[in-house]
Amino acid sequence: MCLSLPARVLAIEGDMAEVSVGGAVFRAGLQMVEGVKPGDYVLLHAGFAIEKLKEEEALETLRLLDEMDDKP
Repeated sequence: MCLSLPARVLAIEGDMAEVSVGGAVFRAGLQMVEGVKPGDYVLLHAGFAIEKLKEEEALETLRLLDEMDDKP
């Protein structure tokens, strides 16, 4: 099963971004998305941003994932 996670873009250098997912920081390739800037949310999969997300959508997805993690 493949899983993509919403990640907040912290900084951009060239075609790479520093992104945050649940407090962990990763580097992500931006080759597949356009118009991304710091503060945006992207869908992160296998080290690449594959889609730019609306903030509301990203936060709701993160909330649901957190809720699932809290269940026994």
